[in-house]
Amino acid sequence: APAPARLIEGGLPTEATVAQVLVSKYADHLPLYRQAQIYARQGISLDRSTLADWVGRAAWHLRPVHERLLEKLKASPKLFADETTAPVLDPGRGKTKTGQLWAYARDDRPWNGSDPPGVAYVYAPDRKAERPIAHLAGFAGILQVDGYGGYRVLADKSGATLAFCWAHVRRRFYELAAAGPAPIASEALRRIAELYQVEDDIRGQPADARLAVRQERSRPILADLEPWLREKLGLISQKTKLAEAIRYTLSRWEGLSRFLDDGRVEIDSNTVERSIRPIALNRKNALFAGSDGGAEHWAVVASLIETCKLNNVEPLGYLADVLTRIVNGHPNSQIDDLLPWAYIRLPSLKP
Repeated sequence: APAPARLIEGGLPTEATVAQVLVSKYADHLPLYRQAQIYARQGISLDRSTLADWVGRAAWHLRPVHERLLEKLKASPKLFADETTAPVLDPGRGKTKTGQLWAYARDDRPWNGSDPPGVAYVYAPDRKAERPIAHLAGFAGILQVDGYGGYRVLADKSGATLAFCWAHVRRRFYELAAAGPAPIASEALRRIAELYQVEDDIRGQPADARLAVRQERSRPILADLEPWLREKLGLISQKTKLAEAIRYTLSRWEGLSRFLDDGRVEIDSNTVERSIRPIALNRKNALFAGSDGGAEHWAVVASLIETCKLNNVEPLGYLADVLTRIVNGHPNSQIDDLLPWAYIRLPSLKP
């Protein structure tokens, strides 16, 4: 009988072996040179370049799944967005350049939404506003973000509605209060803490119930906070960090108030910031991607692994199965069957 197709034609590694390398690199943050050292201790000689070739081949086959994941996320009524640096080797200059990994995440669990959570990373060589505009083409829902100005450009051109992040506001006042006596910053923190107490009380409730509680308890807090901030801004030097923090808050007030009128919107963008942390860990351990192509591979595989983790799907088994099905001719018309949440096991079916 003819042998089944293999990811590495004529090679020894199975799809499960390649999946193990991917999970070790992108989930457990083990750079390829460390994996090569581990295999060497076991008496298996695998050069780092060989492992890199496996990663590249697997990422190439997984690209359609990554593209479909992003498409499904863009069809959602609400997304989170954030970006982080991705150092990339620039051989012509003999040093690294700074690319960006953009993250687009969905997590409706805080309001019992029915769509499964997911995150898609997209690599870009810079941080220009045109990048998220291209990545989110066709998205016209609510986008929850930090204060980066490029998102305003996106909203103007795409029709997306921006919701801003209270965690970023809080961070600015916290830094001032932590440095020494700062009565205005401390009072701002106390008022923001009241908002977060409301969120703690309603987390996991349906959107309409969250909306009702926010209208009753959170709206009066914000109604008092805005004029109080304007009053304090008029009393202090405009060159101070405190004035900068207040202006940051007031200039984004409409987006910061968005959560009051929609129970699906979160008070902050911590959801996507949590999805950025694995990227930061990988960056710390691997230092840089070997090329723009390597950074794109990073985005593809990390998207699938992190979405697996969000859905409690075991990434090693998932990647091994998906790679096996792809190289054996899985039809593109059924690509939704390869998305991570298609591998969720119902509780009643668990052994």
